[in-house]
Amino acid sequence: MKMHTREQIKTLLSQKGIKQIDLARKMAEMTGKTYNSKSFSRKLCNASITYEEMLLIAEILGYDIQFVNNNNEMI
Repeated sequence: MKMHTREQIKTLLSQKGIKQIDLARKMAEMTGKTYNSKSFSRKLCNASITYEEMLLIAEILGYDIQFVNNNNEMI
């Protein structure tokens, strides 16, 4: 079963001991965009986090995002 974005981010935050508000503050600091606890939580609930935001979250948490070939070729 695949984990949805919200659960993935919450799991990673928990593993790193980082609160959502702290992640939102760091994202705001790094991008100059407005991220706060409420808006970030809304993005998680609505599944409206962009790929660029996922890359930023991965960077902040010390991860890389990789595409892994699963040998199921689709056309």
